[in-house]
Amino acid sequence: MKIATYNVNGVNGRLPVLLRWLSETSPDIVCLQELKAPQEKFPEQAIVDAGYNAIWHGQKSWNGVAILTKGLQINEIRRVLPGDPEDSHSRYIEAEIEGIIVGGLYLPNGNPAPGPKFDYKLAWFERLTLHAAGLLESGKPVVLTGDYNVMPTEKDVYKPERWTEDALFRPETRAAFKNLVDQGWTDALRKLYPDDTIYTFWDYFRNAYGRNAGLRIDHFLLSPALNKRLVAAGVDKQVRGWEKTSDHAPVWIELDQA
Repeated sequence: MKIATYNVNGVNGRLPVLLRWLSETSPDIVCLQELKAPQEKFPEQAIVDAGYNAIWHGQKSWNGVAILTKGLQINEIRRVLPGDPEDSHSRYIEAEIEGIIVGGLYLPNGNPAPGPKFDYKLAWFERLTLHAAGLLESGKPVVLTGDYNVMPTEKDVYKPERWTEDALFRPETRAAFKNLVDQGWTDALRKLYPDDTIYTFWDYFRNAYGRNAGLRIDHFLLSPALNKRLVAAGVDKQVRGWEKTSDHAPVWIELDQA
């Protein structure tokens, strides 16, 4: 089974890129972030025509998350991260697919830091960590994937000294990610490629993609049951070089059958 995550940076504006990538790579499950479309504007028919089922939680202009599956039933569990009934951002969606709990997330950016946006980011991280603990306690196979907006280590960022005050790399953010992982999750890409330079995002400015001046901010965290089944992982870096593409590249893992 192949599971992918992709921050599309506008699902309608990047639809040709998304459909081309789906056609060329055929992932079984896809988590999308930054739909930037209200609920009624999600391109459901185009996704169905491409052979995929979908559930989504849209939001006008910002955020938005979705889960797609190729011929697999999606049993939606929730579309809001628990812990803050006042939070109106569309940043989390969760479903059971083929016995696997799939949580797709778009963690807040948090800039400028310090400030209210950074406080929101850390509070969201706390809610995610609390919810993740419950998922681990269930004993079910779980994957938490998406755009975490955090570079966990200096290995995950080009010229880390330039990012020390950024919300994606501040010590509080990295500590929050480590605290989450230390519950018992496995960072899938780092398990298979502990020492490689791996990026999943390249800014549109200063020829960042051409210089490979990137960040690794899109992650797969696996519960112990799925960690045992992990056989491959990678980044479809070439997609970042396509015309009118997202500033993120799709990231994927492959699992053995249970």
